[in-house]
Amino acid sequence: MDSLAFRIGGVAHVVVEALSGPRMDSFTGIKRAELRLRYLIVVKVLCHWWTGLPRNQPYGTSPLDICSIRGLAFTLSQAIVNDAISTLLSKMLISLYLKLLFFGALINAREEREKGPKISQTPLKHPVSNLFYFEDSDVALIHDREDGKILRTANAGAKWEDVDDIAKGAAWDLLQHPYDHKVAYVLGGETKHWVTHDRGESWREFETKAPPSLFHPPLSWHADDSDRVLFHGQKCRGLFNCQQISYYTTDGFKSTKELRKDTKGCTYARSTPLFEGSKDDTVLCVVLGRHSPWPADQRLVVSDNYFEKETEPQLEGDRTVPGIINIAPVKGFIVAAAKAEGTRELAMYVTKDASTWHRAVFPSDHKLEEDAYTILESTNYSIQVDVMTTAPSHPMGVLFTSNSNGTYFTRNIEHTNRNRKGLVDFEKIQGIQGIALINQISFDDGRTYNPLKAGKDGKEELHLHSVTEMSNVGRVFSSPAPGLAMGIGNTGDYLKAYEEGDLWVSNDAGVSWSRAQKEAHKYEFGDQGSILIAIYDEGPTDELKYSLDHGTEWKTVKLYVEVRAKVLTTVPDSTTLKFILLATTGKGSDTEHVLLSIDFNELHERECGEKDFEKWYARLDENGKPDCLMGHKQYFNRRKADADCFVKDKFREPEAKFEPCTCTKEDYECDYNFKKDGDKCKPAGVLPVPKGACKEGDETFMGSSGFRLIPGNDCDPKEGANLDKEEKRPCDQAKETPISGEISHELSSFKAEKFRESFYFERAETATGNDETIIMRTSEQKIYRSVDHGKNWEHILKGEEITAIYPNHYFNDWVFFLTSGKKVFYSRDRGERIEHFEAPTEPTHDRLQVLSFHPDYPNWFIWTGAKDCEKKNGDCHSVAYYTTDRGDLDWNDLLRYVRKCEFIKKEGRGDSEKLVYCEQYKDESLDKPLQLVSSDNWFADSKVQFSSVIDFATMSEFIIVATKDQQDEKSLKVDASVDGKTFADAEFPNNFHVPVQKAYTVLDSSTHAVFLHVTVGSRENFEYGSIVKSNSNGTSYVLSLDGVNRNTPGYVDFEKALGLEGVALANVVDNIQAADKGQTKKLKTLISHNDGAEWMPLQAPKEDSEGNAWDCDVERPEECSIHLHGYTERKDPRDTFSSPTAVGFIMGVGNVGEYLGKKVDEDNIYTFLTSDGGITWRAVRKGNYMWEYGDQGSIIVIVQEKAATDVIYYSLDEGITWSPYKFTNSKMEIESLTTVPSDNSRNFLLWGRVASSSNEISTVNIDFTGLKERSKQCKFDSENPENPGDDYHLWFPKHPLSEDDCLFGHVTQYLRKNPESECYNGRKLPKLDPVKSNCSCTRRDFECDYNYERQTDGSCQLVAGLSPPDHSLECKKNPAQTHYYLPTGYRRIPLSTCKGGRELELTSQAKACPGHEAEFEKEKASRGLGGFWLFVLVVLLPCAIAGSVGYWVYNHWDGGMKVGSIRLGGGADSGGAFHSDQPWIKYPVAALAGLVAVAAAVPLLVRSLWRSVSGLWGGGRGRYNGLGDGRAYTTRNSFARGRGEYAVVDPDEDELLGEDEEEDERT
Repeated sequence: MDSLAFRIGGVAHVVVEALSGPRMDSFTGIKRAELRLRYLIVVKVLCHWWTGLPRNQPYGTSPLDICSIRGLAFTLSQAIVNDAISTLLSKMLISLYLKLLFFGALINAREEREKGPKISQTPLKHPVSNLFYFEDSDVALIHDREDGKILRTANAGAKWEDVDDIAKGAAWDLLQHPYDHKVAYVLGGETKHWVTHDRGESWREFETKAPPSLFHPPLSWHADDSDRVLFHGQKCRGLFNCQQISYYTTDGFKSTKELRKDTKGCTYARSTPLFEGSKDDTVLCVVLGRHSPWPADQRLVVSDNYFEKETEPQLEGDRTVPGIINIAPVKGFIVAAAKAEGTRELAMYVTKDASTWHRAVFPSDHKLEEDAYTILESTNYSIQVDVMTTAPSHPMGVLFTSNSNGTYFTRNIEHTNRNRKGLVDFEKIQGIQGIALINQISFDDGRTYNPLKAGKDGKEELHLHSVTEMSNVGRVFSSPAPGLAMGIGNTGDYLKAYEEGDLWVSNDAGVSWSRAQKEAHKYEFGDQGSILIAIYDEGPTDELKYSLDHGTEWKTVKLYVEVRAKVLTTVPDSTTLKFILLATTGKGSDTEHVLLSIDFNELHERECGEKDFEKWYARLDENGKPDCLMGHKQYFNRRKADADCFVKDKFREPEAKFEPCTCTKEDYECDYNFKKDGDKCKPAGVLPVPKGACKEGDETFMGSSGFRLIPGNDCDPKEGANLDKEEKRPCDQAKETPISGEISHELSSFKAEKFRESFYFERAETATGNDETIIMRTSEQKIYRSVDHGKNWEHILKGEEITAIYPNHYFNDWVFFLTSGKKVFYSRDRGERIEHFEAPTEPTHDRLQVLSFHPDYPNWFIWTGAKDCEKKNGDCHSVAYYTTDRGDLDWNDLLRYVRKCEFIKKEGRGDSEKLVYCEQYKDESLDKPLQLVSSDNWFADSKVQFSSVIDFATMSEFIIVATKDQQDEKSLKVDASVDGKTFADAEFPNNFHVPVQKAYTVLDSSTHAVFLHVTVGSRENFEYGSIVKSNSNGTSYVLSLDGVNRNTPGYVDFEKALGLEGVALANVVDNIQAADKGQTKKLKTLISHNDGAEWMPLQAPKEDSEGNAWDCDVERPEECSIHLHGYTERKDPRDTFSSPTAVGFIMGVGNVGEYLGKKVDEDNIYTFLTSDGGITWRAVRKGNYMWEYGDQGSIIVIVQEKAATDVIYYSLDEGITWSPYKFTNSKMEIESLTTVPSDNSRNFLLWGRVASSSNEISTVNIDFTGLKERSKQCKFDSENPENPGDDYHLWFPKHPLSEDDCLFGHVTQYLRKNPESECYNGRKLPKLDPVKSNCSCTRRDFECDYNYERQTDGSCQLVAGLSPPDHSLECKKNPAQTHYYLPTGYRRIPLSTCKGGRELELTSQAKACPGHEAEFEKEKASRGLGGFWLFVLVVLLPCAIAGSVGYWVYNHWDGGMKVGSIRLGGGADSGGAFHSDQPWIKYPVAALAGLVAVAAAVPLLVRSLWRSVSGLWGGGRGRYNGLGDGRAYTTRNSFARGRGEYAVVDPDEDELLGEDEEEDERT
């Protein structure tokens, strides 16, 4: 024993030995042992007599007997007893001995009562993956995931047993019900699971119809009924092909039913006890878009009957909101987050009843971004959110708190500490309202914060490690023990490392702190704070510390084993004296896991009485008096720190009590529709007027004061502030600002030669603000920014010479400004705030793409810079670097001697997020071929994909590579990949022969197919080629259209109608042979309504815009049709025929006749418009006009091109009528007409030069927002889309030669504004379910299978010498498939959803897939026919039909039709729609693979192929400057017209996937 009494005994030993030792040696004659025994008996009798302790305890029965040998006397006897005793000890010696002895005895008596804890040890085989107590019990469970088993204890860890009810090795996850403290679930990895309703004493097995989801929490709870549970499962067909399905139970999984497919997370509205206002069975789910798997189309749906019927709530006014990425219950709120494409900014929507939603409004200088905000532990009456404001490399944030309905957020404290996982150093003191620790401490619910004070005088500042560096489980600082808090930290100017911290304790809820233990410790609270325990946390230890007086004094307990503490915990309410320590022993390979149960129950005998408690107020003001919060003071009856007792009120948390307060201004918040402005609440919009108020003549009305009492606040307003009393308000506040009723315009001029480049930075749907931002650069390198669509311009970056603007084409808010040096400016908020970084080198000198962006992470990008270019004769080359923190800290080398590098990661493709492709010169020599190399670890290692590459393009899920043909180096070949790792040669149609393939243009990538233009005629200025289309993996191509026009830079006259299924326009060269000889190309415009399967002329209207008939017969479209000037003639490639939001509208400039004329032919040039997807057209005005769509097509504006003018024309009724508007007193030469890329603005911008000015350029803003006809928003009934209201109608596109509305096997519907409605659309119209109904299959739903080609009669026949495709390969792609069909020559167009009718691909014999023979035979037997009826069906009936058909043909043959042909319209001499000379027969389509998105990929260049900002090397707004100087290489991007992402166009480099003539000569 290391006791004080034992030490005193040692002192006595020394004293007696010193006094009597010499005499003791002379005594002999008595045996030493006998003398010793007699002495001890005497001493023990005297000891008991002195202390009054009982003497009936047998000698030696207790090792802690204070009068025992082991205690004291034995030590002393050794000193005074020797061989014999000759005399008696002196009285003085005995007196001294007894005094020392009994002084030690009194101290040891105290130790006798303080016995120390009982410690039990349980070895563990593996680390514990989960441990929790069932609340209000000593029962706990642990999960050994490695062994797949559950262990249970019923005595707080003293003894553990395996749960035998659960199959061995089957426990995949352990989940505790958050509200029913007797229920827990063990989930298996497949469909078998277990539930307990008695704290794990027994378990019941149940099964689900799918395994648990790996992407979402598997269970969602109901706060009131533990039998109601949502189960989130998944059914997978491969690693990345999983369907998420949610199920529900109302009887605790005795039965389960399907809730809904395609869910991305579901929750009960009543998922927290504080949420009110919804039905018990109300469920909210995030689900996939109707026909899209992308997050931008995900929806929020709500149901009160488990999705027998569902609704999509209106989140933004009367509109639903797509792009919902998550929902979460927060106290009495449900929060939904939405994100649109092109931004990381989120919109937060809040509800308190699951039906009425409001958008949360944050201060204008802060915004929510994906992975950059955290919803914190909120109050019962507000939401608290931390928003990151810095780079992820050193994350900090700002804390915001909402009002009581979660709509308006105010800033509380800046510079909060975060980590990269989104955790924030924020924690509330448990059980006490209003106190929170967040680097500092707040005592008023976050309104104000102050530093932590430590030391005796409270003058030292304390800094504590918090949530971002958790070293234990559970809460960091506090427990339900009232007012007690502990933490690890240090005093001084800043927080030091964890290992440099000490253990600190607070007895007054954080007001003051004192050092409890030196060095870092894990800690816990027990018995309502009566006991605090701690264990060393910087290494191994064999000691446990504990305190019984709120941390003032600490005692030590030996553990008898040296351990490294991992987890120290106790019951959730901290009301018991039992603790569990998870730890390890040993080191390295000798490490073992152990669980220690620590029980302090025998430490005290006495239970606390009434006098042992004090009335303790939870919050004190600056004067040390009890403070009010939410209308009351809070206090507890708390055990006194020096009380010599334990509470022992097991499983009963301390109860908070309250005293009322009078109301103050802190008890009020701004009323709805008001916002905070200093100490006042001012109207945030038009105020609602009570019924009968503000009638004619009234000037005021009684309305809200702007304040309201915070819901839940129970202050007394009688003697205090009464701020919510109604007051008089002017009726003007209840009236909207009157509009002018007219169009307005604003002219701005700039001293410059010309506009060099300009970009819109359009706010995404979820972005805050109302700006329409444009940034432009003049020829003088000056940068101007406008936030109001060109009404006002600000000169930014003054004094800096900006050489290029680089918008991030994945994130609309990001823009970079390059200089000629290393300094790069950038903005993350559309130019509002400008930051900068230092690039590793100057930009590349090779006129290449300088910046390459990551599609998912805006902070990741690749910089291509110049190296060794200082000297003229130096080895000047380009080097690629990368950063993952937007260049704030480090740049890392990626690869040297490169031409370009790109991130390859694409949504929906299982690539590594670090996958990068680079074009690098072999052996780092500029004289050697370019290699295509790839790496997914920043080129720590790499793979050469191709040894001689021309270029590559990334688009949608495809990677297309053009390489030199090894057999003919003058020719090219194409390879494709869908996974970024495995490439396959592209197989062109067998009837498609190009002797030398010199160039490709990648035109478009619908979701699973590639449109590729292959140059056939390459004579300069006379180029043309063929459009081929791929299968779903981009490798097998078939011919779609031949002779398609192309220009020298590589642009192709091919364009898809945006937002409309399957409509495309192309210009073909009608005189190919003459063009090959250098004669002028004669072009014709054709249109396809079924995605390239058939092409036909554009049907001309009967009259021109002035009511005159054309000079040709429009009934003969092959000689008299509309021809439009296409992509090859555009000044700005961002312009398009159509709009993604004005669905069905197509505009163009051209003429009516046999061929396309010249734009300069003023007598024959017209501007044409169609509003039904190209079926019917009208000439809207004579002349060459530029056009723009506004407000999703409800406004159309045109202005003359290449002519001095002062007038625009506009239409408000889909182009039926047009009105002029004069925008200037001096005529201008208009270079361009623009609006936002989405065509959803009511503002337009003219760019040009006043005709009389030679040194100025000008912009003119045309604003339609004041126009009376567009001054109010249209109304849409989102709950009844089939009957959308007075302002909208449903529009159904169709094939012009079809008698019904069927197209691709279904009837498609779009929402369109009624032309006569005098309102504006505003927010983008919601996407309806495009497929209204499916149709029966017809021939038009099928195309020719691979190796088959279309005949003149429309049938598909096998190409001579080729073999049919092997359809058995389908079985390998889909292991669950039971059978396949032999080739019939036809395959269904993937867009088609037809059912029944002529299912041409299913008319052949079915064969069983390998391994599914028995299953196939069973299926065939269940649906087949046999015997006589099979003979009738298979033999007799076909013969009868064949005879009837032959008879009909014999009687109806007219020499003009072929068997099987269908007359599709046209003149008498047309020869029929399937005549061999018709273009859709002459150029057949045989491979249409993959789902085409409703918002079809736009007809522009693939963004990843562009290498640099348009206009970067000169030019003006025309983007073709310098084209043709270098290699001709082009692709077609999927950006919307006018999008900033078109910025990555290099006019010198990025035209054709191929080589120009100079390169041919060099090779």
